[in-house]
Amino acid sequence: MSNLVVKRIRQGNNSTLSEIYIDNKFICYGLEDAIREVKIKGETAIPAGKYRLALNTYGAMNARYKRKFPELHLGMVEIKEVPNYSYVYIHIGNNIGDTAGCLLVGESWELIEGDYELRRSRKAYLTLYQKLIRLMVKESVLIEISNLVKN
Repeated sequence: MSNLVVKRIRQGNNSTLSEIYIDNKFICYGLEDAIREVKIKGETAIPAGKYRLALNTYGAMNARYKRKFPELHLGMVEIKEVPNYSYVYIHIGNNIGDTAGCLLVGESWELIEGDYELRRSRKAYLTLYQKLIRLMVKESVLIEISNLVKN
C-alpha cells in the first residue's frame, strides 16, 4: 500500500501551505483553507488524519477535467470518508478562493498579503495525477494529512 503524505508546514491568515510526498519523495506543494476547530463550509482545511483515495467518475468537475485532459483523465481523485465533508478532491487552483474545502497543488508558492498562493498548479496536478493513477490501478492508496504548524 502506498501513501500520499500531506505535511502542513505554514499557516497564513486564511490559508494552509503543505508539502506533498509519495513514498517519501517530494512531489509538489499543497494549499488548503485555514485549519479551524469548528468547520466553516468551504473555508476549512481537511481534518488531519488518514483517508482513502478513490476515483470519482461523475459530477461537473469530473466532466470539466475530462474535457481538459481527454487523454489522461480517469476520474477526479477524491479523498473519501472525511467526517462532515463530501466531494473533497485534489485539483488545480492557485489561492484559497479556488479550494472550496479541497486540496490544491502547485510547483511553487508565494506569500501575498498574508496568505499563500500556488504557482504552476496545472503542471503540478498533471505530475501528481499521473503518479497517483499508476498507484491506484494497482493498490489501495491512502492520504495522510499532518499538521506540523500550530493554528
